[in-house]
Amino acid sequence: MNQFSFFVAFIFVMLFSSTSYAQKVWEASSKYDADVKVYVVKSKYDADLIVYKVDSKYDTDKDGRWYFVDSKYDADKKVYFVDSKYDADLKIYYASSKYDAGWREGGKKHLMH
Repeated sequence: MNQFSFFVAFIFVMLFSSTSYAQKVWEASSKYDADVKVYVVKSKYDADLIVYKVDSKYDTDKDGRWYFVDSKYDADKKVYFVDSKYDADLKIYYASSKYDAGWREGGKKHLMH
């Protein structure tokens, strides 16, 4: 019975951790106000996350679909754009299609969740 309880708990955690999105983003003017320091790369192959800017907060149903909010209080995450990839916590690439949005490097998912 102990293994069954562990299995049920594991499935529960996996379901809810994979469906949580933190995609309403506010651009901070200082790195001290940010949760995540972000660098925009020129190639999607250099990115951790491929991002598509959506026009509505209701379109943030998948990782990488970011809606920029006007207030930090409405944001799930506060990001600061840095000038060097060496100062960044997360490297992103802007996609031209919302279907391309998503993680390339899953090890940094915790930064946006």
